[in-house]
Amino acid sequence: MPKKGSISVAVVGGNLQGVEASYLARKAGWRVCVIDKNASAPASGLCDYFIQMDVTSTEDLYPALNQIDLVIPALENDDALESLERYTRSKGIPLAFDSRAYNISSSKVKSNRLFEKFDIPLPRPWPKSGFPVVVKPDKGSGSEGVRMFRNYGEMKATFPTLAFTDKWVLQEFVCGPSYSLEVTGIPGKYSSHLITDLEMDPEYDCKRVVAPTDLSPELVAAFNKISIEIAEALCLKGIMDVEIMLHNGVIKVLEVDARLPSQTPTAVYWSTGRNLVEILGQLFVKDYDIYKNKSITERGVVYEHIRVSKDLLEIKGEHIMSGGGPLKVISDFFGADEAITNYDIAKKEWVATLIVSGKDRKNALDRRDSVVDSIVDRYNLDVCDAIPRNSMGGPR
Repeated sequence: MPKKGSISVAVVGGNLQGVEASYLARKAGWRVCVIDKNASAPASGLCDYFIQMDVTSTEDLYPALNQIDLVIPALENDDALESLERYTRSKGIPLAFDSRAYNISSSKVKSNRLFEKFDIPLPRPWPKSGFPVVVKPDKGSGSEGVRMFRNYGEMKATFPTLAFTDKWVLQEFVCGPSYSLEVTGIPGKYSSHLITDLEMDPEYDCKRVVAPTDLSPELVAAFNKISIEIAEALCLKGIMDVEIMLHNGVIKVLEVDARLPSQTPTAVYWSTGRNLVEILGQLFVKDYDIYKNKSITERGVVYEHIRVSKDLLEIKGEHIMSGGGPLKVISDFFGADEAITNYDIAKKEWVATLIVSGKDRKNALDRRDSVVDSIVDRYNLDVCDAIPRNSMGGPR
């Protein structure tokens, strides 16, 4: 049984979810092992020790997980998840994962059917919605594989027979600002956390998270209520993330992921002090109860991704953080509170996730501008920060 605050955690998956889990686990004071097939996985630089292995090979799991108190999956590979679930169940190791809720939320067809049953507000289905229409694959996160068609002609050019199977979801095109909210807990006892505002790059990948939200108190209450209803419908044990779009002033649920998300939990941590990974420890590890839901004061936070190359600073979606090799945390990075980065003074090309806080939202945004100006002035760069596509009506 782990002592208070002394958890040893294995984060399985070293890409973007793994970065999130490892970063927050270290903030909780835990001993962190990252496991990934890729020796240069981004999270491999954010842990106490790294193991390169394929977790679908169960005979290798014993030496890797023998002294582990909690396993956090940070990947979406079905074979790997099934292997972890079988092994941890056989050894009695807590796995911070709800396979039933995940199997529903990872399928847009299954989740939409469930949410319609509970009157969760979704984009209207096609053909009732008319055009433009968005066609989404059943599986996949974010905007992966999503297409938007303005009329029958465009749709038929891609889908000549217009014969859609249950591998596709067709819904009305919605546009507007996007927001995210995490829920943690067990059936009958859920907590919703801080709503964060999302901004997208031209590929519809989230490039910036801002907190606290600019939603009205009425919409904040509505979003919290909807998210708790979704958690109850899923009978969730653990954590999930709900993303909405405010379309013509009306909430539309775009996506639900019953797993630890990337990006927003760190923004929640810097704004409120609530560590969602630490809350997973409270939920899954017996007698681990270090975290308490105390009253909070929301600080302003801006969390965004930049890439510096040649004469340009680009503000892009989080995908740019995947290919930069092992990352590290640097405090007071050009004035940012922290950066998660592969920066080295000798490098001409590097990436960074900037974390900038302030006494309120405006102060954080002002400080963020100063940070970007400092980097631009230091390296004599131009800046490319495209207008968020979701505010222009990008397909979601």
